[in-house]
Amino acid sequence: MSAVDIARRLAPRFAARAAGYDAAGDFPVDDFADLRDAGLFGLMVPTRLGGLGAGFAEYARVAYELARGNGATALVFNMHASVTGALAGVPDVMVEALGVPEHFFAARDRILADAAAGRWYAVAMSERGVGSRLSQLSTSYTREPDGSWRIKGAKSFCSGAGHSDGYLVAARSTADPSLVSQFLVPAGAPGLTVEPTWDALGMRATGSHDVHLDLTVPEDALVGAVEGLALLVAQLMPHWMVASYAAVYVGVARAAVDAAVSHSRERRLAGLPNVRSRIGRADAAVAAAKLTVDEAARRVDEAPGDEETNRWVWRAKYLAGTTAAEVAASMLEAAGTSATRRGHPLERLYRDARCGSLQPATSDVCADWLGVAALGGDPESDGTAPRW
Repeated sequence: MSAVDIARRLAPRFAARAAGYDAAGDFPVDDFADLRDAGLFGLMVPTRLGGLGAGFAEYARVAYELARGNGATALVFNMHASVTGALAGVPDVMVEALGVPEHFFAARDRILADAAAGRWYAVAMSERGVGSRLSQLSTSYTREPDGSWRIKGAKSFCSGAGHSDGYLVAARSTADPSLVSQFLVPAGAPGLTVEPTWDALGMRATGSHDVHLDLTVPEDALVGAVEGLALLVAQLMPHWMVASYAAVYVGVARAAVDAAVSHSRERRLAGLPNVRSRIGRADAAVAAAKLTVDEAARRVDEAPGDEETNRWVWRAKYLAGTTAAEVAASMLEAAGTSATRRGHPLERLYRDARCGSLQPATSDVCADWLGVAALGGDPESDGTAPRW
């Protein structure tokens, strides 16, 4: 059975649990047990290390199917896939060009093999006041005399906090603040604490709590084995940071259409022309957004970091975020007031879909990036504020 088939089989289970997790604001532990049992934590891991060896396009198809079941589960899974996918997907020629030492490969393979065996990772990047702009982070790291790293700071919006097996932590160097690096910190590390702060409009089951860090990690915790790679990779190969959750929000939008269809049939609303036309427009919009995501994913696999590939990456994130919000709102209006009650699938999907355009890169940032590119400028440097 393919990974996409596995995701499609799991989606109904996730959908059946989604309302309960959303209402309580609880992390979907049963969904993640299913993901582990199905071997999907190893989705992006090469087959030689026991994984499924998926590329970005297959990941996007899996994320889409999972999101049709529960967008919150798919969103957290996306964070894990971003860590493992970025590690597995960076071409060796690029690694060598960056001057990465030989011991990087052994450390990378160990992280990936652990994922294939059932470990999963959360991303601790965003901070209060600066969001995901890496160049503005206040979390800092210092190289200790024995080669270890001292990390100190606080992170917000860390999906899966308190449940993951490890955290990818972004921090800036105290010696040279222009250097932004990432470290893999074990969940049980002394000095790492989770503050339960997540009580949001949508994606309530992601457990995106605050994480506080005041700890020391060994030398090989530095991802990439070279300082300062985080900003460089974000600019050169932005697909994991920009568009990895595009497929998630297109899946949420499709789930909203499906829920509106079911509701309309049950309430005998399908004979109303305005209901039919709203569903028809939504169906077309979701199909167009999915084609854009699929094209971006295909290009990422074929030419990662290419200029035209990156344009498709930013297009995918923009269209996924705006389409999800607009479609879910229209489907709620088509269904009527009864669908706004707590516990109705469309009420939850409306709230979840609204988060898509707000997650980095936001729809406004995506549109500006695309506008600068269309006008012949450098979208990474021509702007009033740094994108990362």
